[in-house]
Amino acid sequence: MSDTRFTALSRALAESVRAHPDFAGLALLGSASDEASGRRDEWSDHDFFAITREGRGVALRPDLSWLPDADRIVLTAREGELGFVAVYDDGHVLEFALADAAELAEALAGAATVAVDDEAETVARLVARSRERADAADGFDPENDARLVLVKLLIGVGRYRRGEVLNAGEFVRGWAVRQLVRVIRGRLTTASPSVRDTIDPMRRFELDFPEEAGRIADAVAQPVEDAARELFGLLCELEPEWPDFPSRAADAVAARLGWE
Repeated sequence: MSDTRFTALSRALAESVRAHPDFAGLALLGSASDEASGRRDEWSDHDFFAITREGRGVALRPDLSWLPDADRIVLTAREGELGFVAVYDDGHVLEFALADAAELAEALAGAATVAVDDEAETVARLVARSRERADAADGFDPENDARLVLVKLLIGVGRYRRGEVLNAGEFVRGWAVRQLVRVIRGRLTTASPSVRDTIDPMRRFELDFPEEAGRIADAVAQPVEDAARELFGLLCELEPEWPDFPSRAADAVAARLGWE
Protein backbone atom coordinates (compact mmCIF):
# COMPACT_ATOMS: atom_id res chain seq x y z
CA MET A 1 0.00 0.00 0.00
CA SER A 2 1.32 3.44 -0.90
CA ASP A 3 1.88 5.96 1.85
CA THR A 4 -0.82 8.15 0.31
CA ARG A 5 -3.36 5.33 0.49
CA PHE A 6 -2.22 4.44 4.01
CA THR A 7 -2.68 8.02 5.23
CA ALA A 8 -6.06 8.29 3.50
CA LEU A 9 -7.23 5.11 5.21
CA SER A 10 -6.09 6.45 8.59
CA ARG A 11 -8.13 9.58 8.01
CA ALA A 12 -11.13 7.55 6.88
CA LEU A 13 -10.95 5.44 10.04
CA ALA A 14 -10.90 8.61 12.14
CA GLU A 15 -13.85 10.05 10.23
CA SER A 16 -15.86 6.84 10.66
CA VAL A 17 -15.21 6.73 14.39
CA ARG A 18 -15.88 10.45 14.82
CA ALA A 19 -19.21 10.15 13.02
CA HIS A 20 -20.46 7.18 15.07
CA PRO A 21 -22.35 8.15 18.24
CA ASP A 22 -21.25 5.04 20.15
CA PHE A 23 -17.51 5.61 19.78
CA ALA A 24 -15.37 7.56 22.22
CA GLY A 25 -12.34 7.67 19.97
CA LEU A 26 -9.52 6.06 18.04
CA ALA A 27 -5.85 5.40 18.78
CA LEU A 28 -3.55 4.46 15.90
CA LEU A 29 -0.79 2.11 17.04
CA GLY A 30 2.65 1.01 15.89
CA SER A 31 3.58 2.03 12.38
CA ALA A 32 0.12 3.50 11.89
CA SER A 33 0.98 6.14 14.49
CA ASP A 34 2.65 9.44 13.65
CA GLU A 35 5.71 8.80 15.82
CA ALA A 36 6.49 5.46 14.14
CA SER A 37 5.59 6.43 10.58
CA GLY A 38 9.27 6.35 9.62
CA ARG A 39 9.35 2.56 9.81
CA ARG A 40 6.19 2.15 7.71
CA ASP A 41 6.53 0.17 4.48
CA GLU A 42 4.34 -1.68 1.99
CA TRP A 43 3.76 -4.51 4.50
CA SER A 44 2.66 -2.30 7.37
CA ASP A 45 -0.80 -2.96 8.76
CA HIS A 46 -3.24 -0.64 10.45
CA ASP A 47 -3.16 -1.47 14.15
CA PHE A 48 -5.53 0.51 16.36
CA PHE A 49 -7.83 0.70 19.35
CA ALA A 50 -11.41 1.60 18.43
CA ILE A 51 -12.74 2.78 21.79
CA THR A 52 -16.47 2.66 22.35
CA ARG A 53 -18.43 4.65 24.85
CA GLU A 54 -18.82 2.96 28.20
CA GLY A 55 -20.69 -0.32 27.96
CA ARG A 56 -21.23 -0.17 24.20
CA GLY A 57 -18.57 -2.68 23.19
CA VAL A 58 -20.80 -5.75 23.37
CA ALA A 59 -23.44 -4.17 21.15
CA LEU A 60 -20.97 -2.85 18.57
CA ARG A 61 -18.74 -5.88 18.10
CA PRO A 62 -21.13 -7.88 15.87
CA ASP A 63 -21.30 -5.08 13.28
CA LEU A 64 -18.19 -3.81 11.49
CA SER A 65 -20.02 -1.84 8.82
CA TRP A 66 -18.49 1.37 10.20
CA LEU A 67 -15.07 0.42 8.77
CA PRO A 68 -14.14 2.58 5.75
CA ASP A 69 -14.46 1.13 2.24
CA ALA A 70 -16.51 -1.73 3.68
CA ASP A 71 -17.38 -2.95 0.17
CA ARG A 72 -13.68 -3.70 -0.41
CA ILE A 73 -13.29 -5.87 2.69
CA VAL A 74 -12.94 -9.52 1.70
CA LEU A 75 -12.81 -11.02 5.19
CA THR A 76 -13.20 -10.23 8.84
CA ALA A 77 -12.39 -12.49 11.76
CA ARG A 78 -12.27 -12.33 15.53
CA GLU A 79 -9.20 -12.86 17.67
CA GLY A 80 -10.50 -13.47 21.17
CA GLU A 81 -13.30 -11.44 22.69
CA LEU A 82 -12.07 -7.95 21.86
CA GLY A 83 -9.72 -8.41 18.90
CA PHE A 84 -10.57 -8.27 15.19
CA VAL A 85 -8.86 -8.45 11.82
CA ALA A 86 -10.09 -7.26 8.45
CA VAL A 87 -8.50 -7.68 5.03
CA TYR A 88 -9.16 -5.49 1.99
CA ASP A 89 -9.16 -6.69 -1.59
CA ASP A 90 -5.67 -5.24 -2.06
CA GLY A 91 -4.36 -7.36 0.82
CA HIS A 92 -4.11 -4.54 3.35
CA VAL A 93 -4.78 -5.67 6.92
CA LEU A 94 -6.50 -4.01 9.84
CA GLU A 95 -5.81 -5.41 13.31
CA PHE A 96 -7.74 -3.78 16.10
CA ALA A 97 -9.40 -4.00 19.46
CA LEU A 98 -13.03 -2.90 19.62
CA ALA A 99 -13.92 -2.22 23.24
CA ASP A 100 -14.60 0.41 25.84
CA ALA A 101 -11.81 1.77 28.01
CA ALA A 102 -12.65 -0.47 30.97
CA GLU A 103 -12.41 -3.59 28.81
CA LEU A 104 -8.92 -2.50 27.72
CA ALA A 105 -7.77 -1.75 31.27
CA GLU A 106 -4.81 -4.14 30.94
CA ALA A 107 -3.88 -3.29 27.35
CA LEU A 108 -0.29 -2.53 26.36
CA ALA A 109 0.72 0.08 23.81
CA GLY A 110 3.98 1.32 22.36
CA ALA A 111 3.99 4.02 19.68
CA ALA A 112 0.51 5.52 19.53
CA THR A 113 -1.37 8.51 18.15
CA VAL A 114 -4.72 9.61 19.53
CA ALA A 115 -6.63 10.32 16.33
CA VAL A 116 -10.07 10.87 17.86
CA ASP A 117 -11.02 11.54 21.47
CA ASP A 118 -14.03 12.60 23.50
CA GLU A 119 -14.44 15.52 25.89
CA ALA A 120 -13.19 13.44 28.83
CA GLU A 121 -10.00 12.47 26.93
CA THR A 122 -10.91 8.83 27.40
CA VAL A 123 -8.58 7.64 24.65
CA ALA A 124 -5.62 9.79 25.67
CA ARG A 125 -5.84 8.51 29.24
CA LEU A 126 -6.17 4.91 28.07
CA VAL A 127 -3.14 5.23 25.78
CA ALA A 128 -1.06 6.85 28.53
CA ARG A 129 -1.85 4.02 30.96
CA SER A 130 -1.23 1.39 28.28
CA ARG A 131 2.17 2.86 27.49
CA GLU A 132 3.07 3.02 31.18
CA ARG A 133 2.21 -0.67 31.55
CA ALA A 134 4.25 -1.56 28.46
CA ASP A 135 7.26 0.35 29.79
CA ALA A 136 6.95 -1.30 33.20
CA ALA A 137 6.76 -4.75 31.61
CA ASP A 138 9.66 -4.05 29.25
CA GLY A 139 12.33 -6.08 30.99
CA PHE A 140 14.12 -9.38 30.72
CA ASP A 141 15.18 -12.09 33.14
CA PRO A 142 17.81 -13.90 31.05
CA GLU A 143 18.50 -16.56 33.71
CA ASN A 144 14.86 -17.58 33.86
CA ASP A 145 14.45 -17.27 30.09
CA ALA A 146 17.48 -19.55 29.55
CA ARG A 147 15.90 -22.17 31.79
CA LEU A 148 12.72 -21.94 29.75
CA VAL A 149 14.67 -22.43 26.50
CA LEU A 150 16.01 -25.69 27.91
CA VAL A 151 12.56 -26.83 29.02
CA LYS A 152 10.95 -26.07 25.64
CA LEU A 153 13.74 -27.86 23.76
CA LEU A 154 13.54 -30.90 26.02
CA ILE A 155 9.77 -31.19 25.69
CA GLY A 156 9.84 -30.45 21.98
CA VAL A 157 12.43 -33.08 21.12
CA GLY A 158 10.64 -35.61 23.32
CA ARG A 159 7.41 -35.06 21.46
CA TYR A 160 9.22 -35.22 18.13
CA ARG A 161 10.63 -38.61 19.04
CA ARG A 162 7.15 -39.69 20.09
CA GLY A 163 5.90 -38.79 16.63
CA GLU A 164 4.11 -35.53 17.47
CA VAL A 165 5.96 -33.58 14.81
CA LEU A 166 3.64 -30.57 14.55
CA ASN A 167 3.44 -29.97 18.28
CA ALA A 168 7.18 -30.54 18.61
CA GLY A 169 7.83 -27.90 15.97
CA GLU A 170 5.72 -25.44 17.92
CA PHE A 171 7.83 -26.00 21.03
CA VAL A 172 11.17 -25.80 19.25
CA ARG A 173 10.56 -23.25 16.49
CA GLY A 174 8.08 -21.19 18.47
CA TRP A 175 8.40 -21.22 22.24
CA ALA A 176 12.12 -21.99 22.46
CA VAL A 177 12.99 -19.37 19.86
CA ARG A 178 10.92 -16.72 21.62
CA GLN A 179 12.66 -17.41 24.92
CA LEU A 180 16.08 -17.49 23.25
CA VAL A 181 15.41 -14.07 21.74
CA ARG A 182 14.60 -12.82 25.24
CA VAL A 183 17.85 -14.32 26.54
CA ILE A 184 19.90 -12.56 23.87
CA ARG A 185 18.17 -9.25 24.42
CA GLY A 186 18.58 -9.59 28.18
CA ARG A 187 22.29 -10.37 27.98
CA LEU A 188 23.11 -7.78 25.30
CA THR A 189 20.93 -4.88 26.34
CA THR A 190 22.79 -2.11 24.50
CA ALA A 191 22.13 -3.35 20.95
CA SER A 192 19.92 -0.86 19.06
CA PRO A 193 17.43 -0.24 21.87
CA SER A 194 15.77 2.59 19.95
CA VAL A 195 14.16 0.26 17.40
CA ARG A 196 13.11 -2.45 19.82
CA ASP A 197 9.42 -3.13 20.23
CA THR A 198 8.63 -2.80 23.92
CA ILE A 199 5.71 -5.24 23.63
CA ASP A 200 7.03 -8.00 21.37
CA PRO A 201 10.76 -8.84 21.71
CA MET A 202 10.66 -10.74 18.41
CA ARG A 203 9.86 -7.62 16.41
CA ARG A 204 12.85 -6.11 14.58
CA PHE A 205 15.21 -8.62 16.19
CA GLU A 206 17.02 -8.89 12.86
CA LEU A 207 17.89 -5.19 13.01
CA ASP A 208 19.31 -5.46 16.51
CA PHE A 209 21.09 -8.81 16.23
CA PRO A 210 21.58 -9.69 12.54
CA GLU A 211 24.12 -12.45 13.14
CA GLU A 212 22.12 -14.22 15.85
CA ALA A 213 18.89 -13.77 13.91
CA GLY A 214 20.45 -15.35 10.83
CA ARG A 215 21.68 -18.32 12.81
CA ILE A 216 18.29 -18.82 14.43
CA ALA A 217 16.59 -18.60 11.05
CA ASP A 218 18.98 -21.18 9.60
CA ALA A 219 18.36 -23.43 12.60
CA VAL A 220 14.58 -23.43 12.43
CA ALA A 221 14.70 -24.21 8.70
CA GLN A 222 16.05 -27.66 9.61
CA PRO A 223 14.12 -30.71 10.83
CA VAL A 224 12.86 -30.39 14.39
CA GLU A 225 15.61 -32.16 16.31
CA ASP A 226 18.38 -30.64 14.21
CA ALA A 227 16.83 -27.24 14.85
CA ALA A 228 16.68 -27.95 18.56
CA ARG A 229 20.36 -28.91 18.71
CA GLU A 230 21.38 -25.76 16.86
CA LEU A 231 19.33 -23.58 19.22
CA PHE A 232 20.80 -25.44 22.19
CA GLY A 233 24.29 -24.75 20.89
CA LEU A 234 23.55 -21.07 20.38
CA LEU A 235 22.27 -20.81 23.94
CA CYS A 236 25.33 -22.57 25.35
CA GLU A 237 27.66 -20.14 23.56
CA LEU A 238 26.43 -17.56 26.05
CA GLU A 239 27.69 -19.61 29.02
CA PRO A 240 31.25 -18.19 29.29
CA GLU A 241 31.44 -15.16 31.57
CA TRP A 242 27.84 -15.78 32.72
CA PRO A 243 28.00 -17.12 36.28
CA ASP A 244 24.24 -17.65 36.47
CA PHE A 245 23.99 -19.71 33.31
CA PRO A 246 22.03 -22.93 34.08
CA SER A 247 24.99 -25.19 33.30
CA ARG A 248 23.84 -28.26 35.25
CA ALA A 249 20.43 -28.08 33.61
CA ALA A 250 21.99 -27.78 30.15
CA ASP A 251 24.15 -30.83 30.84
CA ALA A 252 21.11 -32.76 32.06
CA VAL A 253 19.10 -31.90 28.95
CA ALA A 254 21.96 -32.90 26.66
CA ALA A 255 22.39 -36.18 28.53
CA ARG A 256 18.67 -36.98 28.45
CA LEU A 257 18.54 -36.40 24.71
CA GLY A 258 21.78 -38.22 24.02
CA TRP A 259 23.49 -35.15 22.61
CA GLU A 260 27.27 -35.08 22.85
